[in-house]
Amino acid sequence: MEVLFRSEDSLWYYSRLFMVPLNLIEDSNRDINPKNIETSKKIIIPGYEAVPYRIKNGDTLAGIAASNNFPPDALLLLNQTQKPDQLLPNETILLPERVTMPFLTTTKPCCSAILYDAISSLERVYPFINVSIIGKSVLGNPIHEIRIGKGTKKVHMNASFHANEWITTLILMDLLNHYLLSVTNGMAFRGVSSLQLYQSVELSIVPMVNPDGVDLVINGPPESVRKKVMKINNDSDDFVHWKANIRGVDLNNQYPAKWEIEKERKLPKLPASRDFPGNAPLTEPEAIAMAKLAKSTPFDCVVAFHTQGEEFYWGYEGLEPPEAEKIAKEMERLSGYKAIQYVDSHAGYKDWYIQEFKRPGFTIELGRGINPLPLSKYEEIYLRAEAIFLAALLHS
Repeated sequence: MEVLFRSEDSLWYYSRLFMVPLNLIEDSNRDINPKNIETSKKIIIPGYEAVPYRIKNGDTLAGIAASNNFPPDALLLLNQTQKPDQLLPNETILLPERVTMPFLTTTKPCCSAILYDAISSLERVYPFINVSIIGKSVLGNPIHEIRIGKGTKKVHMNASFHANEWITTLILMDLLNHYLLSVTNGMAFRGVSSLQLYQSVELSIVPMVNPDGVDLVINGPPESVRKKVMKINNDSDDFVHWKANIRGVDLNNQYPAKWEIEKERKLPKLPASRDFPGNAPLTEPEAIAMAKLAKSTPFDCVVAFHTQGEEFYWGYEGLEPPEAEKIAKEMERLSGYKAIQYVDSHAGYKDWYIQEFKRPGFTIELGRGINPLPLSKYEEIYLRAEAIFLAALLHS
C-alpha cells in the first residue's frame, strides 16, 4: 500500500500509525533517506492493501475509521486528494486493510503459474523481500529465489526438485507466508519472535526448482514436447509418478558427488520419468542454477524439502561438520521425524553441498505414502515442516 509523505510526518510516525515495525518500512523503501524525505514522496507501507470503499448516507470519517478499527489519520493519509469533511454518497475512497491471510491456497495443486502469481502478490504486499530469477528451466520457465531477513546467518531452503513432489512447494510457500504475516503483524512464530529472526537470519527460498516437471505432472505435457515426453513415459499420458525434469533427467541425481556411482548402478540408462542421472553431472539448467546459487552465497545451512518417509538425512561421507548433528537432533526433537546420518546414495544436492562446502545440509522427506502425497494430509505435513523450518532458522 502506498501513501504520500506529508511534511509533518516521519517513517517512525507511520510505524506507530499502522503498527508495522519501523525497520520493515525502511526496508520496503530502500530508495529514500529517512532523514530527508520529500513532501508527496510515495511511501510503501508493508503488510497492507488499499481497498476501495463506497460512501454511504450518514458516513463520517471518524465513523468509518472506528468501524474498521484504525486511526482516522490513516484514512486522511491514504486519501489526501479527498476532502474528508465533504464525504459524498457513492463516492469511493480507499481504506487501509491489514493483510492477515496467506495469498496461496493450499487446497489445490500448485503449478508454476499459480506460484508466479503468489510471488507477485508477496512482492507487492511485502516489498522488504527480494525476489530474483536465478536461472531458467529447459522450457524457459523462471526459477525464482526469494530472500527475507537481514542477518549475517544465511539459511537456504528449496522445494520441488522432483516433479511429483509439488506439495513441497505449497509447504515452503505456506511457511514463508506465515513467517511474513508474523513479522508484519508483530506475532510470534511458534513462540519465537519473528522480528528477531528477521534481524538475525537471511533466509533464501527457491520454492520450485523443477517448474517444467511440476507443470507436466499437474497439467500434462505442452504440445511443443508432447511426443518426446510421451516416448520417455512409455507412450503413457499418465504423468502422476514423473519425478524428472522435462528431459527425463532426475535433478537430484545431477551433482558431482560420486555421480559416477549413481550413473553406473541406476537402472535407467536413458532419459526416464525418474532416477536417470543424465550423461554427465550438471547438464541440466535447473541443477546448474541451484549449484551457482550455492556457490554465490556462503549459506550456513541448506534444507531441501522432498517427500516421503517422515525422516531426514544429514550426513555425507563423513564430511558434514560437527554442528550438523546438533541441528539434526533439534529437527528430530521438534518434528518427530527420524534423523538418519547416512544412506547409500550419492549425487544429490545435499550430498554435493556438504562435500563442496563442509557445512550442514539436510534432505527432508515430508509425509508418508505414495507420491504425490494427497492434500488431505496437508495440515499434518505442514506442522512437521514448520518445526523443521524453525529449527533451521534458530540453530544453523
